[in-house]
Amino acid sequence: MMFTRDFKETVAVRAAADGAFARALLDEALVLFLNGEPDTAKLILRDLVNATLGFEGLAVEVQRPSKSLHRMLSVSGNPTMDNLSAIFASLQKALGVQLKASFEAA
Repeated sequence: MMFTRDFKETVAVRAAADGAFARALLDEALVLFLNGEPDTAKLILRDLVNATLGFEGLAVEVQRPSKSLHRMLSVSGNPTMDNLSAIFASLQKALGVQLKASFEAA
């Protein structure tokens, strides 16, 4: 009999164990936001939060209720730029990275 694992659980386990994978998820979420795909970006951030800080830990960091953060990072969520900025800052701190934007002319 073959055992399967839930996709989200697989992502969470890998992100928790593999720092490069977690950093790649953070990078991908940012790129998706910048490229106009916020729904997918929010779901990636949600998985990354679960794998790193947890929503309770993030709530302490950003001084927002964890239930609000859950809603913000759902497909139907509508986080403000202030909240997104705080979430990205907390994840950067947790992962020990600093995001930098660059511009390329087309």
